[in-house]
Amino acid sequence: MSGVRFIEVTSEDVGQRIDNFLMRHYRSVPKTLIYRVIRKGEVRVNKGRVKQNSRLCEGDLVRVPPIRVAEKRVSDVPVSQLKRIEAAILYEDADLMVLNKPSGVAVHGGSGIQWGLIEVVRALRPLAKRLELVHRLDRDTSGCILLAKKASVLKALHADIRENKMTKIYFALLEGHWPKGVEKVDLPLLKNTLQSGERMVKVDSQGKPSVSYFKVQQQFNHYDLVSVRLKTGRTHQIRVHALSQGCPVVGDDKYGDRDANKVARGLGMKRLALHARLLGFLHPVSQQWMEIEAPLHSDFKTVLERLGEGG
Repeated sequence: MSGVRFIEVTSEDVGQRIDNFLMRHYRSVPKTLIYRVIRKGEVRVNKGRVKQNSRLCEGDLVRVPPIRVAEKRVSDVPVSQLKRIEAAILYEDADLMVLNKPSGVAVHGGSGIQWGLIEVVRALRPLAKRLELVHRLDRDTSGCILLAKKASVLKALHADIRENKMTKIYFALLEGHWPKGVEKVDLPLLKNTLQSGERMVKVDSQGKPSVSYFKVQQQFNHYDLVSVRLKTGRTHQIRVHALSQGCPVVGDDKYGDRDANKVARGLGMKRLALHARLLGFLHPVSQQWMEIEAPLHSDFKTVLERLGEGG
């Protein structure tokens, strides 16, 4: 149990919400506890109560009540995991890094997952004290994921995402053939959480605006490989937009066809056939336009080769 703590807000944290500020300082503490101590008024900024969406200014003094902290040790991360993620780094400088995330790796720990991508990267780069995910990928999706090493870089990249200035292109293997003439899917998506805690998304007029651009790259007997450029980045957007056109993503256990997925497993696709192929963004520090491509992992490449041979 840590005692009362006073944290001074630096220039790196200007404009950050108090809840996100605390989550960064108490990474192993559940979000529900962070929200609870804020709601109860136990967190004070300059001696005053705050709401969870209150934003911080340079020089603010944040008072945090005693919170039980159970920090994981760097030595607890399996060496195999460290080597695997180190090998997945596509680009790195003093401000950010891009990785080719393997399928099956969650972006962060929690809900029974001891180690996620961000925890492993923090173990790999212990001197980068402010490492944070810029965006997320579903656990079963592979490919480009961007991390920031500085709060100012994170803030700038988040602003670019909100203003649709970041380019995200995916490869997806779809069941069946994509409808001719359909390039733009503009359908609002509504997110629901079931009683079991599972998240489900559906096309609904009450949902958030969602736009995806599909282009067929290669056709096979019963499948199409498509590229998908996102204008928005909603939860499960590609998966639900593909399903709306009668072409679910191969290996999708949530929205796909069970029998079709079984056939795909026989071909070697034992996971979601969705890969973040390219990430384009303006480097917040150098002001250079960056385009990072993530090669397909071996399982995805092998399946495409088999399909190309008539498999």
